[in-house]
Amino acid sequence: MKIDWLKILIICASIVIAGFFVGNMHKTGKKYDRFVQVKGLSEREVNADLAVWPINITLTANDLNSLRINIEEQNDEVYEFFIAQGFEKSELTKGSTNINDLRADMYNSNSRNNEFRYLAKSEFTVRTNDISKLQKALSESLKLMSKGILLGSKNTWRPIEYIFTELNDLKPSMIEEATKNARVVAEKFARDSESQVGEIRIARQGLFTISDRDENTPQIKIVRVVSTIDFQLRK
Repeated sequence: MKIDWLKILIICASIVIAGFFVGNMHKTGKKYDRFVQVKGLSEREVNADLAVWPINITLTANDLNSLRINIEEQNDEVYEFFIAQGFEKSELTKGSTNINDLRADMYNSNSRNNEFRYLAKSEFTVRTNDISKLQKALSESLKLMSKGILLGSKNTWRPIEYIFTELNDLKPSMIEEATKNARVVAEKFARDSESQVGEIRIARQGLFTISDRDENTPQIKIVRVVSTIDFQLRK
């Protein structure tokens, strides 16, 4: 029987080459599996650049006609007050007026004993980018009480809403800072494990959050983002 040595040599060479590539792939895969996952934080303290103050003007009366007159007068008084405080007309919005007949409340057995039959709440909104001007007006608004005008906030849990609108301007630098901070943590881990930090394997950007610095200064905000990053490790 004649042996075809050429075929045998080709088969053996193929097995050796395949073994080399399989082993190399396994080695490369194991190397790729050596990574560390860390989190990088970036925070900014910023001032709100928009304030919204939804106001309720509350009135009571027993006659609808006199109630209408009082509503118009008090709305004008409030409007002129804010104009005198330096607000532009575009920053002031008069809203709707809701009137309740208190004596028609079938669920209140004492409704007939109410001193005033009608309760009206007239809505008025101040929206401005000048935070200091609004805060000054807030302290001065007590003077309206001497004119018999009762101002209340539509949102009792948060009388004035302070908003930061320039988040997009901060995002690039904050993401860069979070990535740098994550690398610092990864390098600390690498030193402890006698390794070196390589390239980024996977990066997951966290959500940006905006919160009040504290309950007493809601006009000052904390912008925060946490990025999760996998770094390759090498010897």
